[in-house]
Amino acid sequence: MLIKIGLFLGTFVFMEGFAWFTHKYIMHGIMWGWHRSHHVHHNNVLEKNDLFSVVFGIVSTTTIIIGDLVPELWFLFWIGLGVALYGIFYFIFHDIIVHRRIKIKFVAKSKYMKRIMRAHYIHHKIHHKKGAEAFGFLYAPKKYDIEGKL
Repeated sequence: MLIKIGLFLGTFVFMEGFAWFTHKYIMHGIMWGWHRSHHVHHNNVLEKNDLFSVVFGIVSTTTIIIGDLVPELWFLFWIGLGVALYGIFYFIFHDIIVHRRIKIKFVAKSKYMKRIMRAHYIHHKIHHKKGAEAFGFLYAPKKYDIEGKL
């Protein structure tokens, strides 16, 4: 059971690094055509950038199903759950808390939440493919830790 929990939580932690890499080099690279929609102001409920969530959701779901159906690949089930958990955290943080795509009242009080929200807002000051910084979603370096700026 410890191996399963380790795979699950390890995948969740790994996903932050993978998401950072994907955001910096794929979304702000070859897939800018999808991601651009997220860096421009609009009143649409959905944006082309949401297709990334669909892709990651398909990967997660497929991995869970294969891990469940093929006994030799049991580990894929726990990896898929880790990807899914990261997706849930991403949705809550990025879409609900930061971008307010679902209207809730939320005020960042913790130093951690203020830091990651500030980093994400700084990332969105750039509306172009190049020149952005702060590509993480659930982690931001201490340089974004400025009290009283949110």
